[in-house]
Amino acid sequence: MGGAPRRPAAAPSSLLLFAMLFVGRAAAYGDGATELHMHAAFFDRDGDGIVTLSETYGAFRALGFGFGVSTASAAFINGALGSKCRPENATSSKLDVYLEDIQKGKHGSDTGAYDAEGRFIQEKFEEIFAKHANTVPDALTSDEIDQLLQANRQPGDYAGWAGAEAEWKILYSLGKDKDGLLHKDVVRSVYDGSLFHRLAPNWNSPEKEKLSA
Repeated sequence: MGGAPRRPAAAPSSLLLFAMLFVGRAAAYGDGATELHMHAAFFDRDGDGIVTLSETYGAFRALGFGFGVSTASAAFINGALGSKCRPENATSSKLDVYLEDIQKGKHGSDTGAYDAEGRFIQEKFEEIFAKHANTVPDALTSDEIDQLLQANRQPGDYAGWAGAEAEWKILYSLGKDKDGLLHKDVVRSVYDGSLFHRLAPNWNSPEKEKLSA
């Protein structure tokens, strides 16, 4: 069993400009939902298939991030993905992210554990730990995450570098144990969104949770 993840006190401010983390609820898509859809649907609190700016903010608050981090992250995430993940006939805010097109927001320089359609690739996931978990089997240290990021960088893909770094740094902040290890089972639970439901079990139930200001 991996170590228990803990909520963050704060996220590194340098990551906010590049935050690309969308974490799911498969019910909105039926049994054919990909892991990426499930992962991203965590933010869709009302289940309408659209993630608004306020929903992204609320999800970050529910996960334990403060007002400043949550506000900045919501602005940059919806700003970055709103124009990419949007059908041509959409009439709502340009900051809204449509989950039916979430795979269009996938960046380069990643692990390849999601394919181009958002499906989970087990072999690529296993490679993460086979190549980089050198200190403790089936767990990553902060330094090993840095090595993983460096190894996956594609030349000139600066947006992809930034997106991958933001995702892994925020994941490490959320999921590391008391010894600073990010365990394999915790990482796996991010790909289908289940980690985020454990950390914020009432987020998808507005009547049960009132977020603090």
